[in-house]
Amino acid sequence: MNQSVIANYARLKITLLYVPIGLLLLMIIGLYIQKALSINGYGLVQKGLFFFLNSELGSYPAWMNNLTQIGNEWVFFAFFSILIIYASEVFGALIYALLSSALFVNLFKELFAVPRPAAFFESSHFYIIGPVLQGHNSFPSGHSATIFVTITVLMFAFCPKTIKYKIAWFISLASVGLLLSATRIGVGAHYPLDVFAGCVLGYISGLIGIFINRKYRGWKWMDKPKFYPFFIILLLICSVLMVIYIFNQQLIIYYLAFISTLISLFFILKSYVGYVKK
Repeated sequence: MNQSVIANYARLKITLLYVPIGLLLLMIIGLYIQKALSINGYGLVQKGLFFFLNSELGSYPAWMNNLTQIGNEWVFFAFFSILIIYASEVFGALIYALLSSALFVNLFKELFAVPRPAAFFESSHFYIIGPVLQGHNSFPSGHSATIFVTITVLMFAFCPKTIKYKIAWFISLASVGLLLSATRIGVGAHYPLDVFAGCVLGYISGLIGIFINRKYRGWKWMDKPKFYPFFIILLLICSVLMVIYIFNQQLIIYYLAFISTLISLFFILKSYVGYVKK
């Protein structure tokens, strides 16, 4: 599987970054034209769309509260940890991509200091699902960035060769990513443009992660069983965290993440024991 992923990544070109960068520039130009580059203007220009989407999506609180947790780094690790064994190239690209995403997201959050919807609008006027976030770190959405990092890395890793299947693959994964990212509006944590920017930055970061891993392959040691104890410890920590999350919130997504962690732990332990016995 790794060889197939390496071959798919080798085909990617830097020009894939042009469209997402252009989309960010168009967003900035659009805000400038509407005189919405100020904090007040940014919130007010999205008021109608935010309240509409929040009203529609917030009507399904259980779905919103569960799906939005996929942007949590530990939940993400729980679901994709199996790739350590079967597609370490993907996991290596994900690590570089998540580091790039964290850099971009935190830089922009500090630079723009946009208040969350609950700090800008009257919180009783829209759905808030989960904790009330009132900080000044709304732009961009970190959860959306994490989701699209994952979507991008997986999209290109397992891309079909046939055009019609390739188009269906891209559309399907992008749709899933947009749906999961939109939950941040549904829970009342972000404005639509926060989510849009997070998705675009996640896509850019995903490509950067692929390019860096392709060039340096700094994580190629991951597929060597002698290093599995490191991941076993991480998975044990992840399991404990999932149990804590379950006790605190009893969300289905945490049960699924816990089961996924145990499955990954089983296969990694099995591989490591087989390696030690040789």
